[in-house]
Amino acid sequence: MTTVRRGAAALAAAAVLGTGFAPAALAAPSTSPSPSAALPAGLYGTGDPTYDGVWRQSLALLAQDTAGVTPADQAVAFLTGQQCADGSFAAYRPDTSAACDGKTKPDTNSSGAAAQALAALGGQDAAVAKTVGWLKSVQNEDGGWGFYPGDASDANSTSAVIGALAAAGEKPAEVTSGDGRSPYDSLLSFALPCDGEDGGAFEYQKGTPGFIGDSTAAAVTAANGRGLVVPPATGNGGEDAECGSGADLADAARNGAAYLAGEVAETGHLDTPPMPGAEDSDPAPDYGNTADTVVALSAQGVPGQAAKPLDWLKKNGASWAEQAGPAAWAQLVLAAHATGTDPRDFGGTDLVAGLNATGPAPKSGGASAEPDAGGSETPGEEAGDGDGGSLTTWWIVGVFFIAAVGVGFLFSGRRKNQG
Repeated sequence: MTTVRRGAAALAAAAVLGTGFAPAALAAPSTSPSPSAALPAGLYGTGDPTYDGVWRQSLALLAQDTAGVTPADQAVAFLTGQQCADGSFAAYRPDTSAACDGKTKPDTNSSGAAAQALAALGGQDAAVAKTVGWLKSVQNEDGGWGFYPGDASDANSTSAVIGALAAAGEKPAEVTSGDGRSPYDSLLSFALPCDGEDGGAFEYQKGTPGFIGDSTAAAVTAANGRGLVVPPATGNGGEDAECGSGADLADAARNGAAYLAGEVAETGHLDTPPMPGAEDSDPAPDYGNTADTVVALSAQGVPGQAAKPLDWLKKNGASWAEQAGPAAWAQLVLAAHATGTDPRDFGGTDLVAGLNATGPAPKSGGASAEPDAGGSETPGEEAGDGDGGSLTTWWIVGVFFIAAVGVGFLFSGRRKNQG
């Protein structure tokens, strides 16, 4: 099973539970649209964009930008057209001629990713400023953000907004709530001590179990003032991260990096967490959060600890991306970029060609050799159904098992869409 941040499968479970969220680390395929449902022009991927249209588009544009690719005008127009009048972004607006309303609920993750993509592309200052203004307006008193405005703060959403603020030229430490608390204050509150379970990690929300690799990778990156794009580290970096005291955010980021490094030290990859009733099953590799771990360790300045998961992704990532779609290709490109690795020769695979093949032909920078895996499809017809990756039957059953037995604590207050 694979993991790319934000999962549609849990939305189905959420419907049973009567809630509106889905855990960020759940893997989920995007369902293919019906033959009569035409996909919007410029969209990356062929899957239903309902839960992840803005997210996968933003990642694709960011990854192309790092690789020197100028995307098609219609690809950028799709993303700018998704913005609501107040500057926010929802997961997807099927009818952009209609104003955003209660049925088009904006969220901080889609908005944060879109702001980062538009800032990177340039020429979108007004749009970025409106999004940042909206994000500031929905900041919680603890300095952080939840997935939807008014939700309790969580590490992933707070990290997504930190990335957007940094991309827009803001200083996150100076973006404070009415109580004078910054996003970094909120982020520090999710750090776990070294001497307990999952020592050094960042939990998603206080007391929320599971999916801790996802929240830790996001938080370590954000604690270093970075977003989805992390520039390649220069030199050999510092000493390997080890878990120690957690007096401030810098200590917590080091501890989080140590946790991630420990998790990938043996196999080279993170594992997906077991679902209730499936604890005895063999763990499955978590491709998406392994890529995010490489980015986080690079942001922390410990490239040596990122080497093993990077090598594992070089051997295994292309087959995952071929099935999972544009956001998966983009995550691999961003992992390559953060480590100074050539994305056009990533274990023999041209990641850029694989990504480009999932959307409209770029204006420039798209010429490259076909990738060894996943590059044979024509643009917009890749072998994936969005960016969620393949979803094994037991995981689907597990999600609905949670709904059936009412394990509400796992999903408490968490609203995630597909990505």
